[in-house]
Amino acid sequence: MKNNTRLANIYLGFILALMYLPIIIVIVYSFNSSKISSVWGGFSFKWYKELLRDKSMFDAVVNSLILASTSSILAAIIGTLAAVGMPKVNLPGKGVVEYLSTLPIMIPEIILGMVFLTYFSLIRLPFGMLTLVIAHTSFCIPYVYMLVKARLVGIDKSLAEAAKDLGASEIRVFFDITLPLILPAILSGMLLSFAMSLDDVVISIFVTGVNTNTLPIKIYTQLRTGVTPKINALSTLMLGANLLICLLSVWIGKQGSHHKEYLEMEGN
Repeated sequence: MKNNTRLANIYLGFILALMYLPIIIVIVYSFNSSKISSVWGGFSFKWYKELLRDKSMFDAVVNSLILASTSSILAAIIGTLAAVGMPKVNLPGKGVVEYLSTLPIMIPEIILGMVFLTYFSLIRLPFGMLTLVIAHTSFCIPYVYMLVKARLVGIDKSLAEAAKDLGASEIRVFFDITLPLILPAILSGMLLSFAMSLDDVVISIFVTGVNTNTLPIKIYTQLRTGVTPKINALSTLMLGANLLICLLSVWIGKQGSHHKEYLEMEGN
């Protein structure tokens, strides 16, 4: 029994090292003062300062933040409306529609990128921020839709029915009962969409314009000339931002659970 436990611990340690050791190395070497990434030249914040002076990098960061924010907000609106409205519609192929709505998650990104490229070319839509927003919103919608749909399943329907019995309209029930209960799921979906949009490079390459550059594309083009400590510093900052988003998403989910329990207690 002890041998089995020891083997399991060794296997777990190996998997964790395989997953996180490269990330730790990137973080450590982002503080390397040497221009060569593989040679340690001492601890320094030099490359973080270089990042702040890089105007093209700053423009790419601004574009990425605008793109991720716009896409996540649009995805939250469309995904929430779809999740709330779908159970109320009686369509012959409703199950097929629900399945198709999650396809962007399962389709490889390179295929999605080629599809968007062909579609935008056919309708002669100029490539740039608009095409990026449309493409990113499309693959972000399923994340919001699935989270809100799962949240709606766990909601006590008697709360909405009690509100209707007291004379509340459908709109009033949605804003006073349904929306507060599903808000944590909407926010979690938005944060997840924001992170996915911020990190996307494959689809963005297909639909971006000549004058529109996002942060992942900027990193990808610079990597062609080799990995520099500046790229390590930028990767560390992006990793920290994504970690904060994930922690915030978990915290919102926990707050939502407490709020749901409170509303159910008030209803009883």
